[in-house]
Amino acid sequence: MALRHAGRRAMGDLFQVVAERHDLRLLGLSLLLGVLASLTAVDLAHHARAAAERTRGIWLALAAVASGFGLWASHVVAVLASRPGGPLAEHAGPTILSAVAMIMLTGAGLRTSVSVGRTWGPSLGGALIGGGLAVAHAIGLGSYAAAGAVTVDPLRLIAAALIAALLGALALSQVLRDGPAHQKTGCFILTLALPVHHFLAASGVRVGAGSAEARIADHGLASQIGFASLTLLVLAFTSVMLDSRARRRREQQELMESLANAAVEGIAVCDGDRIVTANTSLVRLLGRSAESLAGRSLSEIVPADVMERGRVAAGAAGSDGIVEADLPGPDGRPIPVEMILRTIAFAGRPHLAIAVRDLRARQQAEQHIQFLARHDALTRLPNRTSFNERVEQEIELAKASGRPLAVLCLDLDRFKDVNDLFGHAAGDAMLQAVASCIPALLDERQMMARLGGDEFAILAPGFGEAEAVHLAERILEAIRAENQRASGLPPISTSIGIAFSPRDADEREALMSHADAALYHAKAEGRGNYQFYDAVLGTQIRDRRSLEHDLRLAVSRGEFTVLYQPQMDVMSGELVGFEALLRWNHPERGSVPPDHFIPVAEETGAILAIGDWVLRETCREAAGWERPLRVAVNVSAVQLHGPDFAQTLHEILLQTGLRPGRLELEITETALVRDPARALATLRRLKALGVRVAMDDFGTGYSSLSNLRAFPFDKIKIDRSFIRAVDVNTETAAILRAVLGLGRGLGLPVLAEGVETPAELSFLGAEACQEAQGYLLGRPAPIEDFAEAIRLGRVADAAIHATSEPVRTLRTASAA
Repeated sequence: MALRHAGRRAMGDLFQVVAERHDLRLLGLSLLLGVLASLTAVDLAHHARAAAERTRGIWLALAAVASGFGLWASHVVAVLASRPGGPLAEHAGPTILSAVAMIMLTGAGLRTSVSVGRTWGPSLGGALIGGGLAVAHAIGLGSYAAAGAVTVDPLRLIAAALIAALLGALALSQVLRDGPAHQKTGCFILTLALPVHHFLAASGVRVGAGSAEARIADHGLASQIGFASLTLLVLAFTSVMLDSRARRRREQQELMESLANAAVEGIAVCDGDRIVTANTSLVRLLGRSAESLAGRSLSEIVPADVMERGRVAAGAAGSDGIVEADLPGPDGRPIPVEMILRTIAFAGRPHLAIAVRDLRARQQAEQHIQFLARHDALTRLPNRTSFNERVEQEIELAKASGRPLAVLCLDLDRFKDVNDLFGHAAGDAMLQAVASCIPALLDERQMMARLGGDEFAILAPGFGEAEAVHLAERILEAIRAENQRASGLPPISTSIGIAFSPRDADEREALMSHADAALYHAKAEGRGNYQFYDAVLGTQIRDRRSLEHDLRLAVSRGEFTVLYQPQMDVMSGELVGFEALLRWNHPERGSVPPDHFIPVAEETGAILAIGDWVLRETCREAAGWERPLRVAVNVSAVQLHGPDFAQTLHEILLQTGLRPGRLELEITETALVRDPARALATLRRLKALGVRVAMDDFGTGYSSLSNLRAFPFDKIKIDRSFIRAVDVNTETAAILRAVLGLGRGLGLPVLAEGVETPAELSFLGAEACQEAQGYLLGRPAPIEDFAEAIRLGRVADAAIHATSEPVRTLRTASAA
């Protein structure tokens, strides 16, 4: 009950303070000053926090003076609004001291809120500002205490001070948060802290009544304080507004400069003919400092006629003016640039913006592209296009002047083998070596070009046979000297074909074709030499090229057929299999021998398609035989070294349904020595499929014994040259016995090719040769001709039956 009664009495005293003891006009002035002071404090606090470190103290000092004096003035005017006048004007010392205290505490509170961390700084700073109100009020009471006209309730004063500090802490914690809503809330709370503290503190203080003159003096003093405070607040607001505008202008300028400096192109902003600013790219391009460019005349850098052309272009296009020009570089040499002119608004006025793009890199790229369009990238020599154009020009000059013109075509010998055995890096190094040593032999009238691959050509205007021979011999000598100098590279060898205009041809295509024909002739003559074109040679080359063309189309035209030759077990006479033999029935040439077209197919790469067709056709045919006999197929070295040969064969076996163990691939020793590591890897993949592998033409290749030891063979096929007349030739018989003994020692069966007489077959039986093949057993024929032999499982040949007894006799004698 006592507390309720005390509360009612306090509320009554507070109402009495507001309604009876205050001049409402001065009270309104106090409220206005409080609002303006709160706004000033809020605005200056944010401004100080955003200011640079060097100016933050100045803005905090200004905020302390303006907002602190404003808050003090609001408090003092509220005190003067009390109806009984007091002796405030007569005792100015405590009043001035309270103003100083308010300013200092406000400054301390603002610095704390800005400098200390965001968590507790604003609350501590706001508490200091709110506490400053209580301190100012307590010091102000000294004026009345000095006159002995004041009665104080300490509890109410303490409560007022605590509430003011709490409201101040709450206000600044809101003010310094992001967002306008928090700032408005904080400003309202800080403004509210003034009247709440004043009225609560006023209810705890009773001041003796003053005279009318004192009240009039208090009204005048309130007006003076209000005017001074308003002036100070206006000045503070004006300073903040001006500084904010200057800061925004600086920020905009810095942003524009940052964006300009981030651009790759050089950028200059000009006011008329005067350069206002330039970015770092333009400064770096011209080799000058930004200070040296600012304020300079644009005509000192860009010629006046160039600027005029740019403005005209901009006017014609209706937007940007684009013009190319040369600007002076740091070393005095002109820099080709592209300039783009545009009118922009800068600092509230129209200015001319010029973007400068350095064209040196683009021009270098264009020159490089033009160079590559007419030159070979690896050797840096002119390419086929450049060479053909020059040949056309020289032929016309030769026709007009009557002087001869020589064309030399060069081709590196066995260059593909170099790439396969030593890698493409070695091949590239060889091409570069040739391109570096031969041009040193030529003068400015002559020209060497790389036509493609390992093909080169030399154009020699005014050269007859004697000069061409001399040049060709010098080239071959330079190649030999290069081989002696070069270390780590395979030896270089080249063949040269030479043709003349107008003697051999008076058109470019024909002249180059004739020189190429002479080159083929040089290769056929043993390589590493030179040859001239003649009519007979041209006919041979045309025939070969026609053969190459027809060979590429033979598969699609259905001109190939597969014939089969039987293979027999010598001891039992049983049919064990067939060898598939390719034949080409040309519609005009007739039957083309394999030894005629197979080398051409290997050289041109057509053997890959032909070999795939033979394997597919043979496997398909063998899969339908009545008996599961073996079928042997010859494999070219080109096929064996192909990266997908094993995979292709696997697909063929799956598609045709032939069991892998029935397929036997015959491979010559020459195919192995070309690239032993790759050949061994391919053979192992073939063996993994279950396919059998036979060494064909044993004894005619290289390193036969080492090949038998290194590679996974299932059979040895003795070349027919060791079978012919073996029954009467003692040397041949000795070689055959040695091979048969080698086969027995290695556990490899031996098949003899080219058996043509009963005596040869009898000898093989006597020496325990396992299998035989030849005209005696059957000539190559379509598989339909062997239908009866397949059904019976034996070769139906009278010669074999006629020699069966001698074979048994010889075998018995040999065993004895």
